[in-house]
Amino acid sequence: MYNFPGCVHIYRCSKLLLKRGLLLLLFHVQAIASCPKSCHCSDNSGAMVVHCSAQNLEEIPVDLPMDTVSLKLDANKIHQVPNNAFKDLSYLQELDLSRNSIEKIELAAFKGVTEGLRLLDLSGNQIHSIPKEALEKLRAKIRLSNNPWHCDCTLQEVLRELKLDPETVNDISCYTSVQEEYVGKPLIQVLDSGINFCNIHHKTTDVAMFITMFGWFAMVITYVVYYVRHNQEDARRHLEYLKSLPSHQLTKDFDTISTVL
Repeated sequence: MYNFPGCVHIYRCSKLLLKRGLLLLLFHVQAIASCPKSCHCSDNSGAMVVHCSAQNLEEIPVDLPMDTVSLKLDANKIHQVPNNAFKDLSYLQELDLSRNSIEKIELAAFKGVTEGLRLLDLSGNQIHSIPKEALEKLRAKIRLSNNPWHCDCTLQEVLRELKLDPETVNDISCYTSVQEEYVGKPLIQVLDSGINFCNIHHKTTDVAMFITMFGWFAMVITYVVYYVRHNQEDARRHLEYLKSLPSHQLTKDFDTISTVL
């Protein structure tokens, strides 16, 4: 018999054990009862596994059991992962969001599970880009394959901080790119060849600034040339006008000016 505080009699000990057992059973029943209608919840050796696969879900359920360890949301129609979508699932270790229609992942999408999450599957979605802040604190192994990625400096910096699944990393390809020659190629292969999208970005920015400055300079030069030519034309016309006047009129004008002076 276990020695519980205050337990000095076999009857009392048995009663205490029964009460605690009932409480644990009640907690388990409540957890199962809170399972979303479109999901199936099961206790696998003390770990709550929630299956919501292929249920035509368009949003992530909000009434998930708080003790969920593994959450399967694959093969649905989810379009985005909003902020704080899993904030109450502090025990969550595996999250499968593969084969959905996810296009947007918000900055605080995985807030509350960054420390404990061990596997995050985002493969087979419609993700073009992802904010660095959304994944930067995750320690999980991440699958990002088969998404229409836009290969640029932002994506390069995001991947640099992640623990990518080695089995799927070669399936992360450039659907679009800052440079056309990399479209359709595996991103890891491009980066391993020495390409740095951040340098390309800086060079593109420098060229854009140079073109802008050249444009402004050309406008200033054009204005100066126009101004000089316009004044020269006015001066020439005035000189021709003076030459066209009769000589006696010019003399009279000069005499009048002398008298006034």
